[in-house]
Amino acid sequence: MLVELERRARAALRPPPVLPLSKWIEGNVVLPSDLSALPGPVRLYPFQRGIADAMGDPSIERVTIVKSVRVGFTTLLSGTLASFVANEPSPILALLPTEGDARDYVVSDLEPIFDASPALAGLLSPDGDRNTLLSRRFPGGSLKIVAAKSPRNLRRHNVRVLLIDEADAMMPGPEGSPILLGEKRTLSFGNRKIIIGSTPLHEETSNVLRSYAASDKGVFEVACPHCQHAFELRWKDIQWPEGAPARAHAVCPENGCVIEEREKPAMVAAGTWRATAPHVLGHAGFRLNALVSLLPNASWGKLAAEFIAAKGDPEQLQVFVNTILAEGWKDGGDEVDEAALTARAEPFGLEAIPPDVLAITAGCDVQDDRIEVTLCGWSRTDLFILGHVVIWGSPDDDTTWFELDELLKSHWRHPAGGKLKVDAALVDAGDGDWTDRVYSFCHPRASRRIMAGKGVSGARPAIQVSKSKVKGGRLWIVGVDAIKTTIANRLARGTSIRFSADLEPAWFEQLTSERKTVRYFKGQPIRRFERIPGRRAEGLDCVVYGFAARHALTLNWAMLEEAMKGAPPIAARNVVRSRWMNGS
Repeated sequence: MLVELERRARAALRPPPVLPLSKWIEGNVVLPSDLSALPGPVRLYPFQRGIADAMGDPSIERVTIVKSVRVGFTTLLSGTLASFVANEPSPILALLPTEGDARDYVVSDLEPIFDASPALAGLLSPDGDRNTLLSRRFPGGSLKIVAAKSPRNLRRHNVRVLLIDEADAMMPGPEGSPILLGEKRTLSFGNRKIIIGSTPLHEETSNVLRSYAASDKGVFEVACPHCQHAFELRWKDIQWPEGAPARAHAVCPENGCVIEEREKPAMVAAGTWRATAPHVLGHAGFRLNALVSLLPNASWGKLAAEFIAAKGDPEQLQVFVNTILAEGWKDGGDEVDEAALTARAEPFGLEAIPPDVLAITAGCDVQDDRIEVTLCGWSRTDLFILGHVVIWGSPDDDTTWFELDELLKSHWRHPAGGKLKVDAALVDAGDGDWTDRVYSFCHPRASRRIMAGKGVSGARPAIQVSKSKVKGGRLWIVGVDAIKTTIANRLARGTSIRFSADLEPAWFEQLTSERKTVRYFKGQPIRRFERIPGRRAEGLDCVVYGFAARHALTLNWAMLEEAMKGAPPIAARNVVRSRWMNGS
């Protein structure tokens, strides 16, 4: 124990590097060939150097980075962590959204960089029983890689350096915000360093945008090569001729000068960071989008093509806004009235499939006296609500499940001559009263992609399968907030969702039964969907599960189109029509 204390004391007396952190990283950090398209000693981009130097500046306590993809943030974060390990050893905590993220970061980024860099080799090598994959000790300090979803891990550590990546993927839990819990672990250090970086998600609840607003709000400015006007390059400054995104260029906002892609490297190389709130001391903020990235896949022409591909789909457009423009997403439009949706109904349905529909999914909601099913048709771009069926009967009755099975075995004639079937179905297993019956129905039919699902709120993928088996099969976890947000955005913008005239008016009321709200939980804003009093939500729940089932499919649209052609027409099959809502 005394030997360890002496080692720590000697390490603590080691002076920090004299060089700015950007210079130290470029002189000591090496990227291996399996980690980077440009292996070898790190060469930071011009916009990375100002961020790195702020991270290494002892007079700056906090650094916030609002970032896009394709700007090398992970490499920058790893280089900063390496500098603290090598030059200012102390207790260090890296906070990532999930344990999978933490493990992937250590195995895929951190360890390869330390192994490839002579100045770092051996510093994080296992040394006794106290070291694990996510917990390392080294002379004078320690490194913990912790998942934000495990707040109990945060209580056990006092740290001087806190590194937070993808802060907007961290939702408050029962103990509050994991970010604030992590910050509390630094209070005993007068020379603490807190670094928060993230791609922003939703503007109204973004952790990183809220932190940036409290900083000196740095922006990266470039000078127009023609008139020398300095400006932050934003998406409004990018233009291209109609139908020719490859010819995208920037336009100087001051004098309208046309700036070609070939001029970007020199312009970015001479760029500088400017604090727009210089009165804020000790908290450096940086906002950085992909328009200044010098990577080939971030050329203005390629980004323009990505925008064109995404602009018609709110879900894809949000990804572009978040990951390329580094901006928070604003949900579009006002709440949608069910009468307006009813008026948009079109003359198609299960007995008159639209030609564009090439796949069908089903979302099934289990109630005490019935199972409700919405059948969703999918084209390359649109969702067609083909019909809604109610199967009356207790879920405790085998006949009810037999009728559901028959419905999910149905085939429908396609206008091109082929036939359509249910490609995937998701049955709600979240109601504890009937969970076992749902498992008993779904698990034996897994080969038909009939899946048991459970909706979970929070920042989650649309659908993911459980890691372990439940009652002999897999449970599919549905990220209901993400899907409801997508549905709400599409409805508000009047795009991508089309409705059969066979749907009852009450179904449209159910589809619009929830509204988006922002509530504060332990002082942190979170987005929620709340039920409008007096409304039922079976229609919405069914569409959510039908949407999730689509995400479980990998569809080859060209093959599906060919499959619908040339096949002999099949006889129309009787379809169970809903006797609910119309009182019959």
